[in-house]
This record gives sequence, structure tokens and C-alpha cells, in this order.
Amino acid sequence: MNYDLSWMLDSALEVPAAQHALLVSADGLLMARSKDVGKDQADTIAAAMSGIQSLSRTVVDFCGTPASRHRQWRQTLVEFDHGWVFLISAGEGAYLAVSATPDVDMAEITFRMQQLVGQLGKALTTPPREIADTKA
Repeated sequence: MNYDLSWMLDSALEVPAAQHALLVSADGLLMARSKDVGKDQADTIAAAMSGIQSLSRTVVDFCGTPASRHRQWRQTLVEFDHGWVFLISAGEGAYLAVSATPDVDMAEITFRMQQLVGQLGKALTTPPREIADTKA
């Protein structure tokens, strides 16, 4: 399956102060990028995002008691002097990363990202249509 999902990522950028968006596979490959991200930069960031989510999952026991079951990674947030990077799960083996300036409404961007994940999930799991045999 090879769909161009880049156009869907632009909906995350409708939030004021949101800058760029990437869809990344668990193994660090770029699946889609918003239009203002160059291919080389997107490939580099995709690999980094895969590493960040892997590290985040590793520290799950740091948050909560070891006896609690079904602890799952939900989101990683990285803050810089000049902005934020949000990273969330986008379904089985995929992650959505969005960058934003420091003044982004954090609740609004995470809500929009969750909405987008729902849309991406449908697009990633919808099988391609088969053309029916026209012979009677």
C-alpha cells in the first residue's frame, strides 16, 4: 500500500503556531510530510522521532507502579527555546510528529492531532477498491 497522505497532515497545521507535521513508521521511515518540510530534513527527523518514541517507551516504569498493567506510551513532548515537538501514536507501527512555536495552544494541537490520527487510521486500514469483473 502506497498512499500519499501528505495532504492530510496539513490539517494539523491549521492550529495557530503549528509549523510542520510528519507521519513516521516505527522503524524510522518517513511515511508522509507536510508541504513545507524538505525530503532530506523529513528523513532525518523521521529517524529521530522513531528513536524518541522508543526511548519514551523504555521509561514507562518510571511513571507509575510496576504492578500496574497495560501501561502504554501515549505522547512525548519535547520543549526547546524556540518551540515544541509533539509525538503521538498514529496506529499500529506509525507515529505522528508535529512541531510548533512556543505560543501554541497545547490542548488544541493535541486535540487536532488525535482527530488526525483517527482520519489517518481509516486511510491506512482501508483496503484498495477492486474493480469488479464487468463480464456477466
